[in-house]
This record gives sequence, structure tokens and C-alpha cells, in this order.
Amino acid sequence: MSRNIKISLAVIFVFCLALTAVFVVSRAGGDDSGDGQSAVVVRSDSQRLSAPTDSKATFVEFLDFECEACGAAYPAVEQLRQTYGDQVTFVVRYFPLPGHFNADRAARAVAAAASQGRFEAMYRKMFDTQKQWGEQQVPLDDLFASYAQELGLDTDQFAVDYNSPATRALIDRDIADGKALGVTGTPSFFINNEPIKPGSYDELNSALSSAMQQ
Repeated sequence: MSRNIKISLAVIFVFCLALTAVFVVSRAGGDDSGDGQSAVVVRSDSQRLSAPTDSKATFVEFLDFECEACGAAYPAVEQLRQTYGDQVTFVVRYFPLPGHFNADRAARAVAAAASQGRFEAMYRKMFDTQKQWGEQQVPLDDLFASYAQELGLDTDQFAVDYNSPATRALIDRDIADGKALGVTGTPSFFINNEPIKPGSYDELNSALSSAMQQ
């Protein structure tokens, strides 16, 4: 990775840490995992961006698709995936923050796309277009439905899944797990079930590399 990219990613992570301190979760519900089970970092049905058979480590991000810090961290996570995707399991947990008007809708759109096997495509779409739809104070259900159409999804099924109790329960469970695990903002990272708070891309890369050797 070039020196300029490393510098840019270091700035991104400083930005992420600063914003994480600002966007604190205030949802009701305490630390209950929401399903009568203890909170866990990864569940069997958690969305995976990669899942190699011989995985040497598990990298988890609790994220909010409208969060600017998550959008800033997105290129860094993609860089890690490019480097370690064939050796590391990359997991995404939904953690829409109440201060972001369309964050929950975006999470529901990604979950609905996942129901048709297009999780990664919608995940990328949300971050690639975040600057166009983020920070708006009007419902963007129609916009997210248009994304589903662009990705070639069954739009009728997308609408059903977007509004389904199962999708609601999935997102609420991720939020509850995150809160019980001490997540207070996004992005929040875990490697092999341990929370990490990197100050730069190099620190994040080093932590993941070290975990792979354990």
C-alpha cells in the first residue's frame, strides 16, 4: 500500500474515533440480547462478506450505513478484505443509530437484499452512495427500493422483506447484542471476539495479522 494511502487511512481512523464518541446509542432496552440468549459477537446467521473454509481469524464490524465514520472506514475494511479475504471471516452486524434518520431503513434494505443473496451488493451500494442520501431528514424508502431494482432483485419480495417482522427482529437482535457487548457508537470492531479501538489503519492491520497467528 502506498504511503499516501496509508496517510489517508490514518486520517480516516482518527475521524472514525472522533465521530464514534459523538454518535452514542440511546435506544431503550438495556443490555438484553432480545432473544433470551447471552449476547455474542457473531451468530450463525450474521451476515458474512467472506467465510473461508480455513479461516484464521474473525473480523466483525458493528456499523451504521448512514454513519460518516463508517463510510470513511469502508475503504480501509475493503483494503483488509483484499489482503485477507481468503484467510479471514469478515462479518457485518447492523447497528443503526437513532440520530440518523434513514439508518434503520438502510439496514432493512441491506437485510432485505441479503434475503435474496445480494447482501454484499447492497452493502456496497449503501456506502458508495452514502454522500447522496445521508443526513437527509425525509424517508428514503423509495430510493432504497430503486437500489433493489438496479441490483436486479425481485422488487415485490424486497418490499415484503423490507417490512417483515423477521427483518425487524434481526436488526433489533444485532443492536441488542452490540449494546450488551459494550458498543456505544459506530464503527465498532471486534477481532476473535475481542473489541479493538485502532487509531490508524496500520494498528487495525497489525491487530488482525497478530490474531491470525494465534
